Amino acid sequence: LKSLAVPLSDRLATVLAELGRIVVGKSTPLRLALACMLARGHLLIEDIPGVGKSTLAQALAGTLGLHYARVQFTSDLLPADVGVSIFDPETHEFRFHSGPIFHSIVLADEINRAPPKTQSALLEAMEERQVSIDGVTRPLPEPFFVIATQNPTEQIGAYPLPESQLDRFLMSIELGYPDAAAERELLISGDRRARIPELEPCADAATLMAWQREAAAVHVAPALLDYIQALLTASRTSNAASGGTPAPGAHRGLSPRAGLLLVAAARAWALLDGRPMVLPEDVQAVFAAVAGHRLAGSTRAGGPQAQALLRAVALP
Repeated sequence: LKSLAVPLSDRLATVLAELGRIVVGKSTPLRLALACMLARGHLLIEDIPGVGKSTLAQALAGTLGLHYARVQFTSDLLPADVGVSIFDPETHEFRFHSGPIFHSIVLADEINRAPPKTQSALLEAMEERQVSIDGVTRPLPEPFFVIATQNPTEQIGAYPLPESQLDRFLMSIELGYPDAAAERELLISGDRRARIPELEPCADAATLMAWQREAAAVHVAPALLDYIQALLTASRTSNAASGGTPAPGAHRGLSPRAGLLLVAAARAWALLDGRPMVLPEDVQAVFAAVAGHRLAGSTRAGGPQAQALLRAVALP
């Protein structure tokens, strides 16, 4: 690990640089993903197959020195397959089995390929950071993150995530197609997943938890809280500036929990810039990722609504 004398912002910049070696040309999604982890949140990545969703999850685990497990969600996956218990045919009893859920980073790959009953098996783990089986509650490792990927719901065999499941994700992002230069680099150098084992960890579990505490301590001024409350209110009420028509996302306004998560994400974004306080620009940078899927039920539908809310609410 690098010396603690190195400024935290420089260490975080090193993490982003290492991630950029694997996921090329996606600086903003990478910053959002790292900010999500600094804010102790779970991440949802919605995009078409083949743009690097699972590669990003693996690169995050390798760069941060965290234990990683992948669960491939399919239409026949059962809740027990997440790995919390198995049936012993000899004793005819269920016995505890610490499966993939007991890792620091769990990749729920193509989560919307599984039926809702299986999707909901992650709810307690994501919200309470524990699992209960046979009346026994077992804590999950710290830190603990679920990084879920999902295909667009218009694709064959995809089940829309229920709102209760969507709300467990602090952020939802897209990667999108690479630009021409990044795609040319990929075509020349080949699949970047082969380089993941070569990544030098820039942190470990204890270091990441220390960074999370630093993020939680970033100052938020009262005027900044006024701005966040104005955004929350605008998502729930009509917009007087547009002649009384419903504000974008008003049919599904942001909850108080969404406001708490927005504050946490903005603090993490400020920490990435090495600042001890949150600016309105930090809120704007993370707002679409935090609010989009809560406003409309998917990143693709919610992103424009989130941007419209930002335009409608005046800066402090």
